Formats: sequence, C-alpha cells, structure tokens
Amino acid sequence: MAPSRIKLNDTLFRRGDLAIALGLAEGGTEVSAFWISGAFTHIARLWPLVLLGKLCTLTLLHVSFFDFRSIMHVLTFAFMLLVDGVLIFVPRGEYFQNQRPHIQKWLMLPTVLLSGMAFSLLMGPAQFAGPLSLSLAAEVAVALLAASIFGDRRLLGVSYFLGTLIISIIQGAGFAQIGLLLSCIVVMLIAAVRQAHSDLDRAIVRHQQDLRAQRADRLLQEYEQSGQGWFWETDRQGCLSYISETLAGTLDIADEKMIGRPITDIICPGDYRQGGGERTLGFHLSARTGFSDIHVRAAATQDERWWSMSGQPVFNEYGQFHGFRGSGTDLTEMRRSQAEVKRLAQFDSLTGLANRVQMLRSLEDAVAGSQGRTGDCALMMLDLDRFKSVNDTLGHPAGDALLRQVSQRLQRVVGERGLVGRQGGDEFKILLPGRHDRTALAQLAQTVISSVGQPYTIEGTAVVIGVSIGISSCPHDGDTADALIRNADLALYAAKGDGRGVHRFYSAEMHADAEDRRRLEEDLRYALAADGLHLVYQPVVSSGTEQITGFEALLRWNHPVRGAISPAVFIPIAEETGLIGPIGDWVLRTACRDAAMWADDIRVAVNVSPIQFANPGLPATVMNALAAAQLAPGRLELEITESVFLNDDEGTDSMFARLKGIGVRLALDDFGTGYSSLGYLKKAPFDKIKIDQSFVRGAVINGSRNSAIIRAIVSLAEALGMDTTAEGAETQDELALIRELGCSHIQGYVYGRPLEAGEVLKRQESHGTLALVEGFQSSRPERKTMLRTIAVHHDAHVYTGRIRNISATGALIEGLWHVPEGTQLAVEFNESLRADAVVRWSRDDRMGVEFIAAIDIASASAAPRSLAS
Repeated sequence: MAPSRIKLNDTLFRRGDLAIALGLAEGGTEVSAFWISGAFTHIARLWPLVLLGKLCTLTLLHVSFFDFRSIMHVLTFAFMLLVDGVLIFVPRGEYFQNQRPHIQKWLMLPTVLLSGMAFSLLMGPAQFAGPLSLSLAAEVAVALLAASIFGDRRLLGVSYFLGTLIISIIQGAGFAQIGLLLSCIVVMLIAAVRQAHSDLDRAIVRHQQDLRAQRADRLLQEYEQSGQGWFWETDRQGCLSYISETLAGTLDIADEKMIGRPITDIICPGDYRQGGGERTLGFHLSARTGFSDIHVRAAATQDERWWSMSGQPVFNEYGQFHGFRGSGTDLTEMRRSQAEVKRLAQFDSLTGLANRVQMLRSLEDAVAGSQGRTGDCALMMLDLDRFKSVNDTLGHPAGDALLRQVSQRLQRVVGERGLVGRQGGDEFKILLPGRHDRTALAQLAQTVISSVGQPYTIEGTAVVIGVSIGISSCPHDGDTADALIRNADLALYAAKGDGRGVHRFYSAEMHADAEDRRRLEEDLRYALAADGLHLVYQPVVSSGTEQITGFEALLRWNHPVRGAISPAVFIPIAEETGLIGPIGDWVLRTACRDAAMWADDIRVAVNVSPIQFANPGLPATVMNALAAAQLAPGRLELEITESVFLNDDEGTDSMFARLKGIGVRLALDDFGTGYSSLGYLKKAPFDKIKIDQSFVRGAVINGSRNSAIIRAIVSLAEALGMDTTAEGAETQDELALIRELGCSHIQGYVYGRPLEAGEVLKRQESHGTLALVEGFQSSRPERKTMLRTIAVHHDAHVYTGRIRNISATGALIEGLWHVPEGTQLAVEFNESLRADAVVRWSRDDRMGVEFIAAIDIASASAAPRSLAS
C-alpha cells in the first residue's frame, strides 16, 4: 500500500486539495471525509453549553432578554435561540447525517456564522471603559468557548469569529476591537489550514488501513462462509471471546451463550486413539504454547463432526498474555471419506457384511487369544442352495437383491453374538467368538437354516432357496485360522452331500471323505468319457390290467474298483461339478434309442434334473434324442421334481410350454416330499403324478396314515385328469392296498428288480407286456443296521451289549451268551429311552428280542449315557 500513499501525498497540493482537506469539496474515492462529518454530532451535543454561556453572559451584563421597547431586540434574541436550536438538533437528524460530508460542512458554516452574528447583535456596540469593553470581552469569551467545542474543526471557529467581526464592523467598532477579532480569525485560519493538511494525511493513512481491514474482513467472511474454515479467540482464562458465525451455526448452543464459555466445552473429551482431542488442546492452552492441526471431535453438534484446530498465544508489547487466537477447519467430510474407504476395504459393497479380508483378520484375532493361549471361537461356513438357478432364470440383478435379503436375515439371527461376513458369490461366514457347546451351535445353525429357507419376493417373483452349513470350532478342530476354514469347508461339503439344507460339524473322518469324493469325481468324469455308465429299466405296471405300460430309465455306475455306486452318491457330485448336463444328454439319447426297440405302446420315463430343466437348450436336446432314435414323442415321459417350482416364473412356464409343444409326456416325480404347493398343479401340464415310495412303505401297517395320504393324492390327480404311479411297492400286501386305493400305475420291486436293455427285450419276447409279481407276501417294519452299545437290565443286574440291527418292534443283540428264550429284560438305549423286551431266540452270544411296545428308531439312535461294565 505504500506506493498508493506516496501518490496521494505527491498530489496533496494540487488545486482543490485544500478545499478537500478543509471539508469544503468532494473527497472522491481516494479518501473518506469521515473526520469531518463525525465531529458535527459531537458539536451538536455540546452546543447547549455555548447557548448556556450566552445566556449567562447576557444575565451578568444585565442585558435584557426581552426588551419590549425595542422590537429589534426581541427579534434578535429569538433569532439567536433559533440559530442555536438549529445547531443543537439539526446535525443529529437523519436528513443531515445522510448528506455528504462537504455538504454538511457547508450547512454548518453559515449556521455558525449566524450564531456569532446574532449574539453580537444582542450584545450591542462595544462600550470601551478602559483598554477593553466588557461586551467585547464577553463576545470573545463566548467565541472562544465555541471554538473549543469545535476542536479540530477550526474553520467553524473562524466562521463564528467572522460573524462577530461583521457585526462589529457594522456597529462601527473601533480599530482595537476589529484588530483583535481579525487577529483571532487569522490565527485560527492558519491553524485550520495546517490542521486540514494533517487531517488529510491521517485520512489517507486511515483510509488505506480501512481498505486493508475491509478487504481482510471480506476475505475472512468469504473463507468462513465457504465452510472451509473458521476462527476463534479466547481470553486469558481460555474462555471464548470470539467465534465465527459459521461455526456457531453448527453447534447446538446460542451464539450469545457461547461467548464466555471455556473453549474446551465445545470439544469432546480426548479420544487418545484419534490424536488426543480435548486433552491435548487443554494442555496447550494451559501451557500457553502454540499448536497446529490438532484433531478434535465436536461436542455440541447434532451429528458427529471432527475439526482440525490451530492456535497461537497472544501477548501485548509488554509480554503480557492476553489469550489465544486461532483457526479451525472441518474434517468431517474427510473423515467420512476415509471411513468409507476403510468400510469398502473391510465390508462387502453389495451386502454391507464383513468381507473376506475382515473375516480372516477377525478369525485370526479370535484364534490368537491372549496371554499366549489359543482363543475359543466357532466358525460357520454357509453356502446357499439353488442360488445359481435364481441367477440363471431371473438374472444377476435379482441374484444381488436376493443376496442382500439373505444378509439381512443372517444379521438378524446372529445379532450381537458374532460377526457375519460374505466370502464371495453365494458363500457366507459366521464367526462366533468365545466357547460354545455343540447344542447351542446346532440350535443357531438350525435357526439360520429356517430363516434363510423362508420365501423371498424378488421383483414380484416368489423365490425359495436353502442353505447348508459346516461348523468347526477352536481349538478342538484346529488352532489356526487356515485350519478352521479348511475344516469348516469340509463340514459344509458334508452337509451338501447329505442332501443340503442341513448343518454338519467337522469330524476327522471328513478329510478322508473329501479325498474320496474328489477321487470319485475324477472317476465319474472318466466313466462318462469311457462309457462306464449304463441304464437299467424298472417296469411301470397298470394296476387294472397288470400290463407293463412303460419303463423308468435308472442310471447305474459299476466302478471298476468299488463296484456298484448308488445314484444318491454320484448324482449330487455330477450336479455340483457340472457333469449333470452331459450325463443327462447321454441318458436321454440312450433311453430313446433303447425304447425304440420295444413294443410301440411301451413308454420310457427319464428323470430330468432341475439344473437340466433350467437350461434353455433342454427342448432342443429332447428333439435331437427323439429324432436320432426315431421315437414318437408320446412314448417319452420326462419326470420332473417339485424343486423346479422354487423359482416359479415365466421361464418355468415357458419351458413347460416348449416341452409340451414337442409332444412328450410330463410326470411330477416324488410328489409330497419337496416344496409342495397345490397352486402349480393348476397350470403345470403334467400327465402323471408319482407318489413317493416313503408313503407306500409302511402303508399296510396298522395305525399308519400313509394310506390316507395316498388316497388323497389319487383323488386330487383324478380331479385334474392325471394318472398316478405309486413308487416303491415291494410286497404283495402293499400291491393290494395300492390297487384298492385307486392308483392307476404301480412301480417297485414287487415286479422284480430293474433290467438292462437286453433283458427287457428278452422278457418281452417271452412274456410280452404281462407283469410278473415277484415280491414278498407281506411287509415288515423297517429295519436299520446299527452298531452301538446298550445296557441290558435283568434281575437288578446291568449288562453291556451291542445292537446289530433294529426295527420298531425288535432288535438283534450280541454280547450276552446263552440267554434262555422267553427271558424278560429291559433295553436301555439312552437316558430318555428304555424298552421292555422278550427274548424270542438265542444262539451263542446273539439273541433276537421283541419289544413289548413299538419304539421310535430315531430316539434309539441318540447318544447313550455312560454304561456299566
């Protein structure tokens, strides 16, 4: 700013500068005439003293206020009061103060002149009685009083003296009086000019300072209003003496209540993990040392806010401490961004659950424990069942929506007991810190299975999925994170292998099972490539004519080392590994080719996996198989399970329509064992309902409700115009019951075991389509192989034995020698089950016992208590 000041000083004596300095001309933009207009209000407030001085002087000199003998005297006195009244009230008026400074000056000068003239007129001509008359002395005294009130505005004093001089000249005053007044005027005029120069210099400097201050204020206000920062100031005691309005607006405290409060009141107690906070700030304030970039958390705010504060102590020129002055910036958004980055690094972006990295870190911390001891925890590995079909049929957005709903249910079930995370895809983890017994873990797992298994609504479509769970615990199943994950994964694999929708605890045998399963998968791939699979055919017989109406194609695998492997073992492996597609295609081609060699009225039934059904290429595969075998479409029956309706949508309806368009028959397999819903029977174009064998077996036993269920299914099928096939008939009494209940077709070992393709042709050549009954005459209760220890009570003695097999009515027990037939004893399976029995036969250490009352085999399988020896 210095060059600007030099420029103004260099032009100080330009023409018109003196008038500006005296306040008689417009100052322009270079300088403000604040020093001129600011004095007029002060003069107006003190002018009553001048008026009082005039009245006192008139009284002391015995000058009459109202001399009614002279009208001019009265008018002069009234004029004086009027002029002085104007000087008292007008400068304080709004109109006067709104005028520019030089206009105010020009209004004041004639008014002051008139005031001096009026008082001189009232005093009359000076009468000399010695060196100086009393009236002249009085006028000069009052003039000097007025000049003292004018202060630095000496030009007003000049004007007042000039008024006195004018009246003196008019009244013919002597040379001494005029000379005295002229000398006063000259002296005051010289002082006024010099004062004007000084005022202008000071005005220039102050104007520059004001401009700098205003500029700084504007910059600070803009800085504060932008929200980038704010300022504060405290007194010696650390209490706020200033705080920015922008900051005050974010606090839940009124502005006026904040001033005078300790600055630490607006800051939360120190968070030592976040940089000290109030504790560190309080230390600097008490030590009177500067500080920079201290992170603190705001206390009196509606939401959580973080600030960065800096400050320096303030001392005066004598080194006395006056307080602190500093600034602050809002770190809230930065912290939120950092928290979001941290959240994205630790949480799954789709579900909001802990991600793989955080779950691994949390598991490692839980396993590490404390004080060098391994910690206690449990790990659950979850895998959603049938999730892939949702993605394939409804699309990935629907799959993502389903994953979000699943995660919400898992969090509700687990709550504060543990940490839920997403491993990736449709796999989840649950980490439960602390020691948990197996009962509690089993209950939690079952609750999770039940919750996840409830229906979902995705884009207006009802979706039902399941979940399988594997559980491992530390330190029992491993003392490292990797070991727990591996073992929980093995337990999950076992759960999926046991039918899905269940939970399994890890056991050491699972390692061998996993290796065995891996080898079995490799062997299955080789068998598919080397024609190691084959089909057998089980007859489907009409209950009314005893004629074979068709055969169901059943897939078999004779392993070169292990022998025959059950489809219940290798079909799930095929579905998991993606082999079910090529295997299903091979079965369709082979079954159609074999059926083409049978009688024209014999159909072949082929099972279709839900994974095959979800494949849009299934109709093309069916048509290719029919065309290659030259088989009529009506002779092919596709058996479909209820699980295809879990994702009941337009894709399912379209697939049914396309298959029916080919002309093949459709059968609903295993009816009543899955997610049954009578609603889909209204629109699904089934030709047949197959009653699951679980309803057929035991139907002839007294008290069984299976026969009522079979009758209800038959009635439902007849009402819908569908055939019925009862599966699993093994005995002739079951066969008779099924006929009595009205089933249209029967399938089971009662008509012999399944035949290979060549044997089917030989049977047709020898017996035609006539079915041959080969089963047992009557059924017996289901027997279950079991090898477990039991306690046998007889005559107050307790013996230890082993059960080899068991049914609801009897058991084979070994370990007790030569027990006489007819002996009555009690068999204790566990603490909750004890059955009275009678020995029916005995050979060496084996005996067959009959229970007095039927028992529940499942209850008998529960773990026994400690037995006596």
